[in-house]
Parts: sequence; C-alpha cells; structure tokens
Amino acid sequence: MTEATRPAGPPLVLVAGDRDGTVRWLEEVLAPRGFALFQALNGRHALARAHGTQPDVIFIDAVLPDMSGLELCRVLREDPRIADGTPILITTPHAPTREQRVAGLRAGAWDCLGRLTDPEELVLRLEAYLRAKRDADRARAEGLVDPVTGLYNRQGMARRAVELGSQAFRQRGALACVVFAVDLEPGVAAGEAAAAAIVQCVQVLKTAGRVSDVFGRLGATEFAVLAPATDPVEATRLAERLVGAIESTTERAQPGSHVRVRAGYEAVANVGYAPIKPMDLLIRASAALRRGAPVTGHSSIRRYDEGGGATPT
Repeated sequence: MTEATRPAGPPLVLVAGDRDGTVRWLEEVLAPRGFALFQALNGRHALARAHGTQPDVIFIDAVLPDMSGLELCRVLREDPRIADGTPILITTPHAPTREQRVAGLRAGAWDCLGRLTDPEELVLRLEAYLRAKRDADRARAEGLVDPVTGLYNRQGMARRAVELGSQAFRQRGALACVVFAVDLEPGVAAGEAAAAAIVQCVQVLKTAGRVSDVFGRLGATEFAVLAPATDPVEATRLAERLVGAIESTTERAQPGSHVRVRAGYEAVANVGYAPIKPMDLLIRASAALRRGAPVTGHSSIRRYDEGGGATPT
C-alpha cells in the first residue's frame, strides 16, 4: 500500500458501551498507541455516530441499554452507509464462551473478545483488521470489488494474487488458491432462492475465513480464496472446512435445499522456489474445479495436476 492510500489521521474507534467498562478499558489500551476513541451510550446513539463519522473499527458491548450487541451488529451490517469492510467486535466482561463467539460471527462480527484480552494481542489484531479494511476500501475505490457481494471481482483477485505472491516470494512462504462452485438445484438457479443461497455462501466466507485470507467472486455462483502461508496439505483442509461450512449453513437456512459445493485448488509450499506465477494459482485452481467430477454423496475437492489437470484428493 502506498503512503497516498493511507488514512490521514489516527484510526477512529467507535465504542458502544458503558463508560466504566469497555470504554475505559479500550482507552487505557488504545489511546496511548495512537487510536482515537469516541463513545456511544446506546444502540441508537451508536448508529447515529457511525453514520456521521464512518469509524475504522466498531466495538459493541454484548449488552446495551436499548438493544443487544448482536442486534446492533446485525443492523450495522445491513446498513448500506456502513462499509462492509468495517471491523465490528463484540465485547464481554469476561472471556466469551463458544456460544457467544459463534453468535457474534453469525451476526456479522469479526471477533468476540473479553475485557481481559492481552493488550498486545488486542493491538496486533486491530492492526491486522485495519490492514484488511484499508485494502477493501482501496479496492472499492479502484473498481476491484463486486458490488453485489462486497468481495473482490476477477480484476481485484488478479491484483491481490500478484501482491500476495510478491510477499510470499520475499518471505519464501506458502500460498494457495481455492475456487468454489455452488451447485444449485434445477429450478432455483435464478430468483430469490438462488439469491438467498449466494448470500449464505458469502456470509460463510466472510466469517469462517481467516483475516489474512482474500475472497473474491469469479462468477454468478463461483468464488475463490487466496490463502497466504497455506501449503498443499493446509489448502486441502481449508477447502474441506469451507465447503462443509457453506453446505451446512445453507441447509440450516433453507431446509431441504441440498446445495452442493465443489472445489478445486492449487498450492505451493515455497513461492520463492516454485516455477509458477501467482496468477497461475488462480488459473490452475479454476481448471481443477472444472475438470474434477463430483463424488456421489460428497462434495468434490480436486487439486490441479500438471499432467492431467486435476487429481482427486
């Protein structure tokens, strides 16, 4: 990222919560590190301040005077005036339970954490989230984002592949690409049912992926993820995890829909020594997807093979 694309001032942090709880904690941790904080006492106040200031990060107490933190998170995520790439974090007085973390992710939060979170860990997380937000803001400004889903489009994914490939080359690191195809039942390839399935798929990708993963939309029902520091074995696990998450989430949202997901991938353990260009990862993953045959009763996950195009995993 060039200096011209960096924000001019300190990161703006909106905190919706009690002055003597989350606000005080965050002030003690973040203010000395250059973050600018401002408070909202309740959900309605937080919505107004979010519209007026366009914060870089939003913290929300799990319990607010006029609504739950999860409800406010959902409202913010559905508000077109709040950028999709804005990190929203749910805070709890103590370490969040698994149920609280899962509920937060389903509401559209990026994270759920307690006030006892290690300060250094919190700052490192925020810096990673802010880098992701700046990348998304830049891509949207440059026309690299799909307007329907908020994910990168083909051009955006090509740009990010080159950038991640250059980084992996310098670090002699791994890089993987997985391409997914959502197979809808005959008769629901268009209309509200298809749109609902795509929305569910996008939501899973945004919440189940890592902060470092880069997601894009390649076609009407085709998506891709570029995964840094992911070797071939880890790429298989990533594909299995996301395929399972998409299918199970869609089935819960639309019982009886039986959405099938296929995946093709390519990965290299060390980009510095691999005779392959970063863009070729995207091309090969797409080729593996198209040449792989679905397995009865299971989603098809295939890896690109130099000789035959795709090899079953």
